[in-house]
Amino acid sequence: MVPLGKDPFTFACHPGVSCWLTCCRNVDMLLYPYDIILLKTHLNIRSDAFLERYVNVARGPNPSFPSLMMKMNEFNACTFLAKEGCTVYESRPSACRMYPLERAVDRTATKGRADEFYFLTNHDYCKGHAEDKKWTVKEWLRDQKLMIHNSHADRWAEMDTMFATNPWAGEGAAGPRQKLAFLVCYNIDGFRDYVRDKNILAEFKMPATRIRAIEQDDLSLLSFGYDWLQLVLTGAPTLKRRKR
Repeated sequence: MVPLGKDPFTFACHPGVSCWLTCCRNVDMLLYPYDIILLKTHLNIRSDAFLERYVNVARGPNPSFPSLMMKMNEFNACTFLAKEGCTVYESRPSACRMYPLERAVDRTATKGRADEFYFLTNHDYCKGHAEDKKWTVKEWLRDQKLMIHNSHADRWAEMDTMFATNPWAGEGAAGPRQKLAFLVCYNIDGFRDYVRDKNILAEFKMPATRIRAIEQDDLSLLSFGYDWLQLVLTGAPTLKRRKR
C-alpha cells in the first residue's frame, strides 16, 4: 500500500449506497480507552457498566495485555446499530471514523513528532468508493473529528508498547499489576474510585489546577493514570512524589 500523502480520494457513505450499514455487521471492532470514555459518557453510564454490557475481553495483537472488542448482537451486528443507522454516531469509535483510511505512525524519528501516514483501504463490499465525493486526508480527518482521537491513540500506543515488554512478568495472566493497568486504561470510573479510596493524589506534587481536573474530568484522570502506571510499572519519573 502506498501512502496517500496529499493525493485526494473519493468516498461517501450514506443511505443511498447499496452497501449501507454492511460494515456494521460481522465486524471485529477493537475499542480503545478514549472510545470507551466517549461511549459510556454518551450512554450516561459508568465505565464498569459499559464493559459488562457491551464489551468482550479478547486476546489481541499485544500478547501481554488484553484487548477489548465490541459485543455483537444476536444478528452479529453492532449493538448500537438500528434500522436508521448508528445510535451513537456522534460518539462512535475511532475505527468507524477512520474508514476508508488506515493510519500508520513511524515512531523512530529522533527529533520532533513521529511521522504519520495514511493509506486508502478498499473492501469489495463497500460501494462508497464509487461515489464522486472528493477528500484530502486533512479534510477527512477534520470532517470525522479524528484529530483528538489520533492524539489519544498516540498516547495509548505508548502504553501498549510498555505493556508489550511484559512489566508484570512472574505474576501470570490477570495478576494484580495487570489488573491495575486494566482498571486504569479501560474502567475510568473504577479507577476514580480507586484513586479516591487510596488517596493516591495526595502522594504526588502537582499543580492545584491539574488535581482539580483529575478529580472532575475523565480524560485528565486517564492522562494521570498513564503517568502513574509508567511510574509504578517501570519507575519512569513521570510524577514527582511528595516528601514524607
